[in-house]
Amino acid sequence: MSEKSLNSAAGSAADSAADATRRARNSRPVQILARSGYVASGVLHVLVAWLAVRLALGESSGQADHSGALRTLAQVPGGRVLLWAVAVGFAALALWQLAAALVGVANAERRAGAWAKSVGKAALYGVLAASSARYARGDGGGGTSEESTTAMVLGMPSGPWLVGAAGLAIAGVGAYHVVKGLRKKFLRDLVGAGGRAVRPVVVRLGQAGYVAKGIALGVVGGLVVAAAVTADADRAGGLDEALHTVRDQPFGSLLLIVVGLGIGAYGLYSFARARFARL
Repeated sequence: MSEKSLNSAAGSAADSAADATRRARNSRPVQILARSGYVASGVLHVLVAWLAVRLALGESSGQADHSGALRTLAQVPGGRVLLWAVAVGFAALALWQLAAALVGVANAERRAGAWAKSVGKAALYGVLAASSARYARGDGGGGTSEESTTAMVLGMPSGPWLVGAAGLAIAGVGAYHVVKGLRKKFLRDLVGAGGRAVRPVVVRLGQAGYVAKGIALGVVGGLVVAAAVTADADRAGGLDEALHTVRDQPFGSLLLIVVGLGIGAYGLYSFARARFARL
């Protein structure tokens, strides 16, 4: 068989695979499962918000992050079943995002930025699905802390530069969330022309949620950059450490309550997004 024939066959196979992926991605059962992932996201953010407010009021010493939320969910009656449902929702959303990366994202086709965004979201939701499954199995206490991961990278050649770049990237994502909330760019993710099909309360929840989440991510990025500058992994941290840092500032408890309520608003927005998300 000639090289031209081989290339043609390979191209046909790739097109067939892309068509199959597109059909699966657009099927109603797959889209329902993907929307359940936004419900799972809403559950976690509402729980994180509750833990953050409790932390601000001095009523909790536990982790105010996704791990703390999953641990809290595991402790309620029927929590294991709920955790499996959350894991399935996140896994479905991860697969949907991966499919979007493979066949092109709606309204963005195959632009490199849209592709990278879908892959990044797929990875994030995949990690959340795996974490939820671990807690559902009863072994969620494991895993690697942010500090130990940072310490490992700091020990590599050019490690501080890598950690610093990661911190700046996280802070950049936080800034993007703030801008997305203030300028209502999240409406592009919803059905209807510019999101006009949704109620004003959903818009307000999205604005508050994206801004609050962006602030929290900005603090996380700052902590990681500080760890890189000082070569001290103990200064790094995730969301829990960021919320503790907010609490320890002047009027920090009040600010943490505001941030916590904002994260809760993002959770409620995620419930609405399960209905209105553009898939």
